[in-house]
Amino acid sequence: MAVFLVDADVLARARFGTSQLAEIIGGLRILDRPQPLPWHRDWRDRHVNAFHDYLRSDPTTAAVVAHAFSPSWMADFLTVPPERPDLTLDDELATLESLTDERIRADLERVRTPLAAELDNAGLAGRTAALLRWIWQHTIAADWPRRQRVLRADVVSRISRLSRDGWAGVIDGMWPEMRWLGGGELQVNERPHPPLDIRGRDLIFIAAHCRTGWVSWQLPDRFAIVYPVTGIFASAAVTSPDSLARLLGSSRAKLLIHTAEPVSTSGLAAATDMPLGTVGSHLRVLLEAGLLQRRRSGREVLYWWTNSARELVSGASPELAVLPLPQSNGWL
Repeated sequence: MAVFLVDADVLARARFGTSQLAEIIGGLRILDRPQPLPWHRDWRDRHVNAFHDYLRSDPTTAAVVAHAFSPSWMADFLTVPPERPDLTLDDELATLESLTDERIRADLERVRTPLAAELDNAGLAGRTAALLRWIWQHTIAADWPRRQRVLRADVVSRISRLSRDGWAGVIDGMWPEMRWLGGGELQVNERPHPPLDIRGRDLIFIAAHCRTGWVSWQLPDRFAIVYPVTGIFASAAVTSPDSLARLLGSSRAKLLIHTAEPVSTSGLAAATDMPLGTVGSHLRVLLEAGLLQRRRSGREVLYWWTNSARELVSGASPELAVLPLPQSNGWL
């Protein structure tokens, strides 16, 4: 199994955040794979034809995409971790755009050989960056404020768990194969890779809308773990059972379903398409009814189920007592 060896300094400096480039790479993989997860399907259907038109118009870029991914590896030039969370896209793409064609080809050869003839062409870094910017501009940018609210709500939730449950609580549910082993060992997947010693280095956890997560690094001292978040895609598939809606009203039932795990008011507004004021009013009623508890974490206030809420939801619809997490396809 693949394990990160960490120490107290790594954990003390570890940061959580978002990355526009990680969001784009997650979107690229969803567009490129033929069988999306159910909560990705509507988004993919809206954009996949234009994506394939783009690749058909540029066979060299299409060859880069064809060679950049395998079931167990991603070309390193696509996975450079940001210096810090929440950079602009131009800042994140600067490293990629500085790479030579020889470096791009070497990374692609680690994933799949032999290389296609189109990859002998020049300007591979610029072509790749142009594709990533196209994905951002045509499929993500308009919805980024809403996506970012959902991602940040997840980040706030995990930071809250850290103070309550320690690193085991943070890692739990982040990725099916990830777990905190204790003793300075963080398992990132179950593949037969040797342990990677990152003691004394920097580690960033990045939430993204993607099918599965991945690890990345810029040697010698920068490492990142990108993990999938449900919410923007999954929320459309989560509906309140009729009995719960009749008891609480449809809006309050919808909010209750989305508070199985700690989530902020802004995160709920993003996931449910309700105005912030409306969300706040309904949350007060659910709090007074003893169905939610709340706790401040930094500038956010988090809400999540009480035992009474879990029993109520389980009685109305047992399958909603625990919200579904993305399933692993082995790509990390």
